[in-house]
Amino acid sequence: MLKKKSYSFFLKSTALLFSGVVLLPLTSCKSTITSKNQVQSWLTKGDESIKLQQQLPLVFVNTTNNFQNIEIDDSQKFQYVDGFGYTLTGGSVEVINRLSPTKRKALLNELFGKDENSISISYLRLSIGASDLDGEVFSYDDLPQGQTDPSLSKFSLARDKDLIAMLKEILAVNPKIKIIAAPWSPPVWMKDNGKSIGGSLKPEFYDTYANYFVKYIQGMQKEGITIDAVTPQNEPLHPGNNPSLLMVSDQQRDFIKQSLGPIFKSNHIKTKIVVYDHNCNKPEYAINILNDAEANQYIDGSAFHLYEGDISALSTVYKAHPNKNLYFTEQWTGAKGTFNEDLNWHTKNVIIGSMRNWSKIALEWNLANDSEFKPHTPGGCTECKGAITVLDKENFTRNVGYYIIAHASKFVPANSQRISSTQTDNLSTVAFKTPEGKTVLIVQNYSKTDENFNIKFTNKIAPVSITARSVATFIF
Repeated sequence: MLKKKSYSFFLKSTALLFSGVVLLPLTSCKSTITSKNQVQSWLTKGDESIKLQQQLPLVFVNTTNNFQNIEIDDSQKFQYVDGFGYTLTGGSVEVINRLSPTKRKALLNELFGKDENSISISYLRLSIGASDLDGEVFSYDDLPQGQTDPSLSKFSLARDKDLIAMLKEILAVNPKIKIIAAPWSPPVWMKDNGKSIGGSLKPEFYDTYANYFVKYIQGMQKEGITIDAVTPQNEPLHPGNNPSLLMVSDQQRDFIKQSLGPIFKSNHIKTKIVVYDHNCNKPEYAINILNDAEANQYIDGSAFHLYEGDISALSTVYKAHPNKNLYFTEQWTGAKGTFNEDLNWHTKNVIIGSMRNWSKIALEWNLANDSEFKPHTPGGCTECKGAITVLDKENFTRNVGYYIIAHASKFVPANSQRISSTQTDNLSTVAFKTPEGKTVLIVQNYSKTDENFNIKFTNKIAPVSITARSVATFIF
């Protein structure tokens, strides 16, 4: 995966000039990274000529130059990170299962493992029932039209058997991976329109639906799968998807404080409740719920997407409720997007932007699809591009979403803590201190020209040149 190609990595103001050099073997990483004065680096260029390739090590020096500085201050500490990853949709499971056993095992290890060629995904999102990237719509309690099941006697996770089997394989590779789950729709008999698309949850089924969540969490736990957090509804203000549900802020507030929170408590459910799970243009949705004292006591935080609004909305919610967590749970790359634009926009906003605005996670959307952007439900997303495209039994491609996440997930493990890093006009940055004590800096150059800068840390500098429209991760 990580091929050893050459890359011009030059230091104009020092006596060192690295040009067209052969990269260090990846197997030497563990020994070279221990040097106090060395900085390891990995690069992805928007023109696709280099993708997540290790570069020559940089060196901290005591000299000065006229470069702009990116200053790292590990005395300024912010939120801890839970992880980086994707949504493991039912469609993702379906297409990954088309690979041969050998290729499939190798892919799961590459995605979730810890070895040199893995990207070490540490967080997953699941749909509770079908998402729009399943082959068909389903819930865990589907009934003939006109019937209801308030006792949930017909509840079954059978439709998720393949997903559950894959999750067990993933947990065998990474036992510490965390999971957040969200429904796209309740069973249609709980809805006021009786359809999978749109409609609202009937108040008389609030308790029933809360118990539906309990059964889901307990059922997954019996399979050895811990659900760390749930949101009451994916994209509650987008009732046009299939499946979907309209759940305005007051409805979600009442559902949580009247039913979901108390029923979780009475059933000793430790799974976190995270509100909203929709776009950054409506931070008031989450704030309204968190402002309610009865609902607030049950809520861990709020979740966001960025199809509308600005990523700073997370900080708006943080300032209103600094004791609550923030989660960035979804952003898709599409069939019509370019590698260059998506790499740079998503790294700037989803990875760097969400982390600088207090998020504990950064997730891209779908993990895998086929070459026709399937499967999806009738009316579901027809252009959503997975991080992986499965071509046939022996072949898959890595798409831009793979590299967007990999530049963080491979180097920033769970329980890392964000620390202070400055930014410049063209360079977006975020920095972390890992549990092992390493410092990780992610830099994105949004300009159309190369940018020279210094990584400045503890009164030393490491001069760097990053090519135009590129992303680099530095570790020291």
